[in-house]
Amino acid sequence: MPTSNSPAQDDQWPHSDPVPPSRRSLLGGALWSGAGLAAAGPLPLAPPTLLPRSEHAAASFAPTPATGGVDGGPLPDFSRGSAALTPDKTVTSACQFCNSACGLTVGLKAGRIIDISGRKDDPVQDGNLCVKGPMMTELLYNPLRLTTPLRRVGGAKGDPASRFEPVSWDRALDLIADRFLRLRDQGEARAIANRTTGRLPRGTGSLVHRLFGLLGSPNDTDVGPVCNDAGGNALAATFGLGNFTNGYGIDGATGKEDLGAARYLLLLGTNQAETHPVTYAHLLRARRRTGARLVVVDPRQTPTSAFADEWVAPKPHTDFALVLGMLHEIITGNLYDKAFVTRWVLGFEELREHLIARRYTADWAAGVTGVPAATIRRLAVEYAVAKPAAIFCNAGISHQLGAFDTYRAIAMLAAVTGNIGVPGGGCNFMHNTWPGGLDLPPLTVDTPAPGPALPVGPDAFAEAILTGRPYRLRAVVTEGNPLLASANTAKVRRAFAELDFYVYTGLFMEEAAYYADVILPVCSGLEFEGVYMRRDDRAIRWQDAAAPRVGQARPDTEVWIGLAHALARRDRVKPASYWRDAFPEAWLDYKNLWATFIAHTPGAAGMTRERMRRRAEPLRWPCPSTSHPGVSTLYLDHPSWYQAAAALDPANAGKRFLTPSGKVEIYTPALHARLEPSGHGALPVFFTHPEVTGAHPTIAYQDTFIANPVNPQALTHPVRIGVPGDGEVHKRFPLMGMTGRPSVAHFASVTHWTFTGVRLNGVRLAQIHPDTARRNGIADGDAIVVESPRGSVRATASLDRGIRADTIFLPNTFGPAQEVGDLFGNPRYEAANTLVDDAFYDNLSGQQAYKCFACRIRKAG
Repeated sequence: MPTSNSPAQDDQWPHSDPVPPSRRSLLGGALWSGAGLAAAGPLPLAPPTLLPRSEHAAASFAPTPATGGVDGGPLPDFSRGSAALTPDKTVTSACQFCNSACGLTVGLKAGRIIDISGRKDDPVQDGNLCVKGPMMTELLYNPLRLTTPLRRVGGAKGDPASRFEPVSWDRALDLIADRFLRLRDQGEARAIANRTTGRLPRGTGSLVHRLFGLLGSPNDTDVGPVCNDAGGNALAATFGLGNFTNGYGIDGATGKEDLGAARYLLLLGTNQAETHPVTYAHLLRARRRTGARLVVVDPRQTPTSAFADEWVAPKPHTDFALVLGMLHEIITGNLYDKAFVTRWVLGFEELREHLIARRYTADWAAGVTGVPAATIRRLAVEYAVAKPAAIFCNAGISHQLGAFDTYRAIAMLAAVTGNIGVPGGGCNFMHNTWPGGLDLPPLTVDTPAPGPALPVGPDAFAEAILTGRPYRLRAVVTEGNPLLASANTAKVRRAFAELDFYVYTGLFMEEAAYYADVILPVCSGLEFEGVYMRRDDRAIRWQDAAAPRVGQARPDTEVWIGLAHALARRDRVKPASYWRDAFPEAWLDYKNLWATFIAHTPGAAGMTRERMRRRAEPLRWPCPSTSHPGVSTLYLDHPSWYQAAAALDPANAGKRFLTPSGKVEIYTPALHARLEPSGHGALPVFFTHPEVTGAHPTIAYQDTFIANPVNPQALTHPVRIGVPGDGEVHKRFPLMGMTGRPSVAHFASVTHWTFTGVRLNGVRLAQIHPDTARRNGIADGDAIVVESPRGSVRATASLDRGIRADTIFLPNTFGPAQEVGDLFGNPRYEAANTLVDDAFYDNLSGQQAYKCFACRIRKAG
């Protein structure tokens, strides 16, 4: 295994034999062949498209009765009238692949899915699906699916030749229960940890939290530090709730457009055309009506910026400086909304004095970002003058060292211009969505005191396993794939090889599965009823099960309820009722579980299964009653918002903003005092990653732990902000690398197990400026090696002038276990996060800094 000081190699997994013998025997020899695909079931008929398709636009090309598309027109739909291709059953479901939460109309024939189409009666979706919608069937009908629980019977952890044998669900859950109870009885409950992911049925995390509370472990964590926790933390500190502030479509309370009414769309670090294509298409349709200006800020050109009025390309990891420069220009230029600030904002004068004293001018920001000062000034004026103006952010901001402070500065930008609590405005930080916290009835038994949780970042699991700091982990369950998702992959690999006991839950034998002691097969999104994905604007939709479960796969909710009952069977200290009463068997039916959730979750009483099943559109939280339309614009000065706010907490009665003061809190002495022990403050002080070129101020971590002021259940390292950077790393690694989604065809790593995903985008294409490539002797299409101080990975050069010359873009989510690519002769790639330094992270939110690492490139030998 590579060490942290030696480049990781791509040849650790065998290329010539893509499926280890034990795996092949479990699958009965079904590989990605014509025979395997035929046995797996039908695949979607409709050819995939990489771009959203507007049904309105397509209608103009539809065959007419007069020509039938025969006389020189488009080819008619010859599936019409076909006995074989006419569905005999239609089911309403939802796509699992992004936070557009598209509704699906699933057509079945003889019990098999033969068609998937988008909901035409949802005005935001407009009948659209991106390429990934039909790919849902390729998760369902896939010969590589895990179909039975497995336990390790041989081989070293992490070795692709590891051997596993099938076991019953009861046996698998008993193995887990025995290990958990042994640790608890040894006084080591805190040594048990779980990490959830975004792919779970809603409420799974609440079940995990309940079970861990009964065990006495504080370490039931979520995917936030890999995804977008920082945005929610910043929103909560500033406005009171940590959620996407505005909604797509018509606000049911006012009858008016919300985000579609924006006159200015500022997109910072978000490539929505590929990450949220259907809701982005909705914004583009609205823009045709409003003439809204669209500005995309991103170090590289993307399909999102292809539709923009302007593309602005700062250095990676410097958006913080850009926003501070805009704030300085707006406030010192008297462009702020004086009436809103006077009535609703606390700390404005402190912010003004802070920006001036720190000299966060547009000229200063230009020196940090590489964006001309004149451009920064113009963006500030445009944003301040346009009303309403909406900001959108995503992983491009979240995956930065200063993510919390950057998001706080962005929230201040919206506040001082009066663009919060208004339709068409807001801070729309993607993935800061609801439902997250779904509440269950209080436990009726006394539970152990859990003590402090591990730090929320960087990858605290790996650190705790390897070093025992702040204490050692011994048993871990994951619903994601930490071998691809976590920073510094080589370190994570070493940790999971040393971990005493590991449980992997998933659809496929991903990289992490080969480290597992127990493997549990779960259902794909088409196999169960309930609430699965959620739209960014706090909207959810109900989905019905479209197909029978594959093999013995179970939904994650049933896995955790089953584990609770296994603990009841195996516990010799607590009575069985301790576990069983907390996890009633009735909850195995998700309808009952959901009814329990909404009965106990503030602001959710109106989100019943029956109501959601009747709706074409998803329903937005908060929604306190079945007569309430759901909230589109948070903090809107409207009776529907005040009703919802009071339902969240009676103490909110009469409040517009749900902060302690009831106002936007830029600076208060209490907020500053809360953040100060961590090294931060209420007012933003600029710093960035030490591997950003230019030797800018950065941070240093203290070798102690304190309670995290943003996530108080967890520990964190205090930091010192403003430590001078030295730029030494760039003497050997002169470029800045950033990671991100490969294309619209992919969502996390799961789509790399689909035929369509790999056919369309199975080669890792590193985006490089031609001038940079030429200096390094690289031509378009060359096999290259990308190296950082942590290791190296391979890719294929894709030369493109739409990226800064000092930056390369390396797609993530590729991994060495992804055997579907073997069918196309694709390489087995090492994880992109091999290159990322886990030592630098946001100590408040735990966000890992995937968006900048020092690197160099060379042609592969």
